[in-house]
Amino acid sequence: MAFLLLALAIVALFFLLQQLQKKFSKNKKLKLPPGPRRLPLIGNLHIVSENLHHDLHKIAKKYGPIMSIHFGLVPIIVASSPYAAEQFLKIHDLTFASRPSNEVSEVIFYKRRNLVSSNYGPYWRNMRKLCTLQLLSNAKIQSFQPMRKQELGILVNFLKQAAYDRNMIDLSSKVASLSANMSCLMIFGKKYMDEDLGEKGFRALIQDIMRIAGLPNIAEFFPFIRVLDLQGFTRRTKELAKLFDEFLERVIDEHVGGSSEQKEAKDMVDTLVGIMQSGEAEFEFDRRHVKAILLDLLVASIDTSATTIDWILTELLRHPNVMKKLHNELEQVVGKNRMVEESDLENLEYLDMVIKESYRLHPVAPLLIPHESIEDCTVDGFHIPKGSRLLINVWTIGRDPDIWVEPEKFKPERFQGSNIDLRGQHFELLPFGSGRRSCPGLQLGLTMVRLVVGQMVHCFDWELPNGMTLKDIDMTENFGLVTTRAQHLMLIPNYRLHI
Repeated sequence: MAFLLLALAIVALFFLLQQLQKKFSKNKKLKLPPGPRRLPLIGNLHIVSENLHHDLHKIAKKYGPIMSIHFGLVPIIVASSPYAAEQFLKIHDLTFASRPSNEVSEVIFYKRRNLVSSNYGPYWRNMRKLCTLQLLSNAKIQSFQPMRKQELGILVNFLKQAAYDRNMIDLSSKVASLSANMSCLMIFGKKYMDEDLGEKGFRALIQDIMRIAGLPNIAEFFPFIRVLDLQGFTRRTKELAKLFDEFLERVIDEHVGGSSEQKEAKDMVDTLVGIMQSGEAEFEFDRRHVKAILLDLLVASIDTSATTIDWILTELLRHPNVMKKLHNELEQVVGKNRMVEESDLENLEYLDMVIKESYRLHPVAPLLIPHESIEDCTVDGFHIPKGSRLLINVWTIGRDPDIWVEPEKFKPERFQGSNIDLRGQHFELLPFGSGRRSCPGLQLGLTMVRLVVGQMVHCFDWELPNGMTLKDIDMTENFGLVTTRAQHLMLIPNYRLHI
């Protein structure tokens, strides 16, 4: 009873403070973006659920493409149209170029020393320049081409044997393993097995970081209860930070003083360790910075590409006419006597349309990564206070009927003759974001997605098992920092090539 009375007293106190703030606020005459009425203390948390992007989509239909809501005590601005996205990510890009602080970025990413979550400023600009020029340049991406070909060949040979044996395989899991192996080889120079990192395993712990980063942390919305750790959020975050720190220390130790002369291409740890040891960086750059960037690279590359490929292959299965058109293009450009090479990709126009259409319907980060305003500003006539968080609902933008004809349908042909690209210049399609905080790994991610999808479609026909029909394919989403399919693709491969 005492606890209940205390809780009621706290709610009453916050309600009183909220009313006083409204009465005496200097900003009361300023026009804020419209939004649903919020409750004392909890704000608008009572009207959202697990699929946050769906809920914000519905709310925006009532309040418009620029709206404001509150998660607890935290003000949120939501942009849900290309025009709104352009206002924030282009016209006012500098004002919204920072990131909000959270427990994951502080604890796991070495007090925000990584690129993704660090504050906008000189450090971030120097780190972005380093990553863009040293780790994610076209030359660096090309240097890993033989490795990508080899790893993809291993998967094709496995699937080829499964086709001969008429075995059902978990294609989602196989693609995820391929993505993890490619990422590890590029970043670390070797593949790591599940047993190399904790009891749960390498891939599972990477997915844990993705889940916890996308999980609503109640203490973030109500800072005064942080010490209670009601969700076990702090405990789990510290456990993950310790596991990855120990793992990355071993990785760096293996590279420090080691020789990379026998390698076909220097891995990314080699590059970062070389910069650290040479002292050539124009800013403080020690092991903490190396580990933070390595974690960025791991988290950004492993799940995002695999999830994108999973959604694309699922839509191709559900639309046999699209699959047939893609088969025809691959046969014309590549032929059935060899596998797809990376040099073929620039000639596969319909494949690019398929990928764009999947990104439109199934953006892996449907709300992008949150931005934060570094000062008060006015956007489209609305006052946006300093410290407001910004969410860009690209899931809603991809379903805007004012832009897309029959937006719920999977129709790659809609991009025939269209100049809409996905590199951040056209705000109708923003899977990688736009502006200063757009994804620097865009080219690498697109290369992996195009190559794997092209190879899986070119080498195999895919058959649903156990009498399943196209209508039985489950399209349920698991919302998070990366929004995956709830169910894995279980399929029987049939080999198509004459090799």
